[in-house]
Amino acid sequence: MKAILEELIWRWAQRRHGRAAARVLATPPRVPGDDGLILFSMIGTRVLAPYLVAAKSLHHHLGRGRFVVLDDGTLTASDRAALAHHLGNPRVLALSDIDTGPAPRGGTWERLLTILDLRAGDYVIQLDSDTVTMGPVPEVVAAIDAARSFTLFGDANSAGLGVLPVAGFVSLHHAPDPRVSAHVQTRIEAVLADVAIPGLKYIRGCSGFAGFAPSDAGRSLAEAFSREAERLLGPAKWSEWGSEQVTSNMVIANDLDPASLPYDRYTNFWNTPLGPDVAFAHFVGTYRHHGRAYLDATRAAIAALG
Repeated sequence: MKAILEELIWRWAQRRHGRAAARVLATPPRVPGDDGLILFSMIGTRVLAPYLVAAKSLHHHLGRGRFVVLDDGTLTASDRAALAHHLGNPRVLALSDIDTGPAPRGGTWERLLTILDLRAGDYVIQLDSDTVTMGPVPEVVAAIDAARSFTLFGDANSAGLGVLPVAGFVSLHHAPDPRVSAHVQTRIEAVLADVAIPGLKYIRGCSGFAGFAPSDAGRSLAEAFSREAERLLGPAKWSEWGSEQVTSNMVIANDLDPASLPYDRYTNFWNTPLGPDVAFAHFVGTYRHHGRAYLDATRAAIAALG
C-alpha cells in the first residue's frame, strides 16, 4: 500500500512539474550566437519542455552560444518547430546516424562521441534536460574563456577528491564493494589502476553538465579507454548504462588543466535543501520530484526568462 501511495504522489508531482515547465513555451526566443560555444543535449519528445527550461536558462545566464540537439528518435514535427522558434533553428542530429565505432551503442554513448567530434572546432557544453540554471555562472564563463574543460561533481565527497591519478583515486575513493554492487560505474572505478593506458587521471563527475574545451584529440582516448574497460569487465557489463559517464569523466580529467566547479554552487539534487548560493542544479532521476525543489527552480527560471 505504501509503495502504491508513493507511486501516486510521484506521478502527481511529475504532472505538476510538466504543467509548470510547459509555460516556457510562452517565453521569448533565445538568440544564438556563432561564437565558438555549442550547448549540446540529447533529447526526445517526452522532455521537450524541461529541456527548453534547461537550455534557455543556461543561455540566459551565459549570454552566448548556439544550440545543437541529438534527437533520440522520438522528436515530432511540432517538437522541431518549437526548437526552431525558441532556440534559433538549432542543428538537429539523428541518433541513428552516429557511428560509435568500437564503443557501445546506447546508454548516451552516441551523445559523448558526437561531443568529441564537435569539440574539434568549438567549446561544447553537455547539458541534461533535468537541469536548471538559477543564477550567474562566472566559473563556467571563466572555464570557457580559458579553454578549460569542466564537469559537475557527482557529490560533495567527489568534489573533495578532484582530479587524481587513477591509482590515487582507487586508494582514496571509498566505493561500495564491487563484489556487492553490480553497477558498472562501481565495477570499473574499482579497477581503474588496471587500465593499460599510461598516465591516466580520473575525476568522479556527473555527465549531466560537462564542458569540453576545443581539442583535436577527437575520440582516441574515449575509444582506447572503452576497449580497456571492456577487456576488464566484459562487453555485456561495459555496455550497461553508466559506462558513458565514466568515460566522460576520464576524458575531462585527462584534458589540460580541467576546471573545478564549486559544489556549493553547481550541485546534484539528492533530496536535501539547495543552499542559498546554488546557481546550477541537476535534478537526478531518483529524487527529481521529491518535494518542491525542481518545481520551484523551474518556475523561477521561467519567470527570469520573461
